[in-house]
Amino acid sequence: MAIDPVCGREVDEDSATDKATHRGENHYFYKGQTYYFCSKDCKDKFQTDPEKYIRRL
Repeated sequence: MAIDPVCGREVDEDSATDKATHRGENHYFYKGQTYYFCSKDCKDKFQTDPEKYIRRL
């Protein structure tokens, strides 16, 4: 399980990613790391200022 860097919830990586295409609405690749999110809202917040949320981890 991954931790959503925005809200702190646990996220199942398999449900956040389409394994065939490695695409999915609820994950984001940033500076060599994949981050997983519980919702599109959390992903959108992360994308506006990734460094803010990475500092929390």
